[in-house]
Amino acid sequence: MPNSSLTGTALDHRALNALFIAAAFVIAGGIHYQTPMLATIAAEFQASPAAVGWIPTLSFGGMLVGVALLVPLGDRIDKRWLIISMITTLGVAQVVMSVAPSITVLAAASLVTGICSSVGLVFISIVVEIAPHQHRGRAVGTQLMAMFIGILFARIAGGLIATHLGWRWSYVFSTGMHLMLVLALLARLPHTRATTQMAYRDLLWSIFTIFRQHGNVRRAVAIQFLLGICYGGFWAVVAPMLATLHHVGPTEAGFMGIPGAAGILVARPAGRWMDRSGAVPVVTTGVCIMIAAWLAFGFAATSIVFVVAGAILLDCGLRTAMVANQTLVNASVPDSRARANTIFGMHVWCGNAVGAFLTSTAFALYGWLAVCAIAMTASVFALLIHWGVVPIGRAKAA
Repeated sequence: MPNSSLTGTALDHRALNALFIAAAFVIAGGIHYQTPMLATIAAEFQASPAAVGWIPTLSFGGMLVGVALLVPLGDRIDKRWLIISMITTLGVAQVVMSVAPSITVLAAASLVTGICSSVGLVFISIVVEIAPHQHRGRAVGTQLMAMFIGILFARIAGGLIATHLGWRWSYVFSTGMHLMLVLALLARLPHTRATTQMAYRDLLWSIFTIFRQHGNVRRAVAIQFLLGICYGGFWAVVAPMLATLHHVGPTEAGFMGIPGAAGILVARPAGRWMDRSGAVPVVTTGVCIMIAAWLAFGFAATSIVFVVAGAILLDCGLRTAMVANQTLVNASVPDSRARANTIFGMHVWCGNAVGAFLTSTAFALYGWLAVCAIAMTASVFALLIHWGVVPIGRAKAA
């Protein structure tokens, strides 16, 4: 049953959705300003690509920690204070990153940033709750679209700021945006009611119960884990790859965020397609597009055009599959949506963290084609799971 504090007029819901969209935009950028700046950061601290790779690895790993330990609290406590507390801490971490004296401090603050950035999944729990059943895919698609725009903005802004002002100013700017967001949430974010009174340990244990009982959930999140390896792996090494293969700097690497945010265009249409046809055709299309992306990336050394084309396909494929799978997971367990999003987010961000670690190491040791081999293997395996060749879970209609 919907929380009474979230019910109201259509105007109230539109205003609340607008606030959620703004929050998704700001929060998503926190761990993506670093993407075009990694080569510049490595140069300042005289660090190797493998060492600087710990920054995105820990930020993605932090997301996993936050999703596992904090997001489930959305079913147990008032989401208002959970959200505001996490975003406030996120802003403090951005301050630390702006003044970090070493790679170690920067990576540690990146870990905290990742932990608190998991708050985006708490927003999705509320969005699904207030959306009409027949429009849930579109609602999730809209929220994810705002996140994608925030990621695009952060990548472009990070590259430009790093070039003209210095990379530290990106985090000063991000801190200001988080401060304004906290003030807006204090003024407008409603209180919510808990859907369970479980003790915290029992709440966390129930996540495994949900995972075991819902085969379609297992199938969806396994696919997203593998696609996360591909996505996190690419963005962890794109700046050093471009610097090595095509001798471009942080500004150009930041502008790679434009084709790399093509998912903005497909998120809402994918949500509408999901509402009409279910998850199966949408996910199939998304994974196949992902495979095409890594075929294009295999020719990256030949021309930067293949990098641009691959980035477009990569984002479109990931976002298409993600909208369908996240809508499916939320619809499967309506009384435990925060925990459902925990399961989903854990697999996505664990995939990103594993991908960042694997590709940073592979690129440092063996070069770009080793990165492509890892990602292509993960993409094909995701398709085999979706088609039922690898028997993980069962396909069900949302």
